[in-house]
Amino acid sequence: MRIFIAGATGVVGRRLAPLLVATGHDVVATTTSAAKASMIEQMGARAVELDVLDAAATRRAVSDTRPDAVIHQATALSSFGTNLRNLDRVFEQTNRLRTTGTANLLAAADDAGVSRFVAQSFCGWPYPRDGSLIKTERDPLDPNPLPTVAKTLAAIKELEAMVVGHGGVVLRYGGFYGPGTSLAPGGPQYEAVRQRKFPIVGDGAGIFSFLHIDDAATATVAALTNGEGVYNIVDDDPAAARDWIPYLASTIGAKPPRHAPVWLAKLIAGAVPVAILTAGRGGSNAKAKDELGWRPRYATWRDGFTHGLSR
Repeated sequence: MRIFIAGATGVVGRRLAPLLVATGHDVVATTTSAAKASMIEQMGARAVELDVLDAAATRRAVSDTRPDAVIHQATALSSFGTNLRNLDRVFEQTNRLRTTGTANLLAAADDAGVSRFVAQSFCGWPYPRDGSLIKTERDPLDPNPLPTVAKTLAAIKELEAMVVGHGGVVLRYGGFYGPGTSLAPGGPQYEAVRQRKFPIVGDGAGIFSFLHIDDAATATVAALTNGEGVYNIVDDDPAAARDWIPYLASTIGAKPPRHAPVWLAKLIAGAVPVAILTAGRGGSNAKAKDELGWRPRYATWRDGFTHGLSR
């Protein structure tokens, strides 16, 4: 297949493009930075400089490429770290890429007669913080988000509705770890755990669903030929904050995490991280396994944290 990847120099794209090339696909990959074109070429793909917020340029790029599939991985999260006080501010540009960018790519795909469209979403905090601890794709996204994530959640909902409405596939990735992510050696969340700046808040009951970056890539490849609609792309082992934070600390040779009361954590970090760490929900990957035929290499974050943080 000829594959058009929007946002190929992000953490997923850097693992996805070489995987597609290695399996025999013809890959055209975009970047907004001319300086990163050589990175794409080193992956074995053809580089195109493109801002998907430019509708006309996006139509030209897809039309010139004539791909069999479009994969939307465009985000602006290179500065994403541990400051989650106001996600709407952090995700402002990414939200535009998820709304205007998605609309532009879908329109370009329609014009070019592209039959397959795959887009990135997220599994975790967008689910409501009540009911089952482990959510499936049948569960609605949060109808009452915290004020500082409302715009970001609205952008996610808009992206998903557009893509599903066009018969495409939405992949709700879990929390990334592995090379190039925030949970990699030198990454901001990794360093916060190492420096004991990532505490267990309250009872630490918030559930996380993790995903190694290579497993995100293999799931995306599977979605090129299988499935339709929305899929949680996560490992088999949803984890409470009180379990995974000390495990990671032990794995990397750090001291055990501190504990912080809810009131103090809200004062220091804000309501969003406290809500995630105390009442967040994880996701089930059963549908992805059944319909996409996908299995994560790292079925549990325990193995992934031990063997996959830096490779």
